Amino acid sequence: MHFTSDTSSEGVREQLFTVGDVPGVLWTPEDATTPRPLIFLGHGGGRHKKAPDIAALAHRLVTEQRYAVTSADVPGHGDRPTDETYDRIATENQARIEAGEDPAPLIAAFQALVADQTVPEWQGVLDVVQDLPHVGRGPVGYWGVSLGCGLGVPFIAAEPRVAAAVVGLGGASASAETARKITVPIAFLLQWDDERVPRPEALALYGAFASPEKTLHANPGKHGEVPDFELDDTLHFFARHLS
Repeated sequence: MHFTSDTSSEGVREQLFTVGDVPGVLWTPEDATTPRPLIFLGHGGGRHKKAPDIAALAHRLVTEQRYAVTSADVPGHGDRPTDETYDRIATENQARIEAGEDPAPLIAAFQALVADQTVPEWQGVLDVVQDLPHVGRGPVGYWGVSLGCGLGVPFIAAEPRVAAAVVGLGGASASAETARKITVPIAFLLQWDDERVPRPEALALYGAFASPEKTLHANPGKHGEVPDFELDDTLHFFARHLS
């Protein structure tokens, strides 16, 4: 683990780091010295570890619940170099979708390919972040929607440290088989008018989770229009299961 930046503002300490070739960020309370719950945030497609929605959620988790929060750039995103293979597939998929092809299987195949690389990378980030004394080996939560859901479901299934998760804006074609292996508490976000993930696909993914405790949060609106108040519910959800 190599730190590249360490700054503080308004009570939040932000440390930029790399683990191997993976750039990440860690947010903690400025005065943190002891272990605490850790939330891993998975960013959306075309975004990055410090995207505005990721940073806003991280700051609330740190300032309101005194959690540690980390995120890492997915291959081909943020501070990572362009991956020619992923970039080519994404461009081809976009053209096929614009030509009228069903996006669900295309997105599913692409996310499965990226997850094969991302899941072990994220596990490596967890390893080194939890070795830090101001984070420690406390309970871990996961939050991720859209691409963060497509990669998050296999991550949650593979990672026993994750004790609760908020996911959504994803479909069954990409993740249902893996979701059946997941039993931790789940909060699932669904946009009723999602133009990217058909409603039956999203509902089927929600149904696939084997979690005894799972909650569906369905709101009107398109893919990127998740209401701001869902952040409040996210904080309450993690407080119930991790604090």
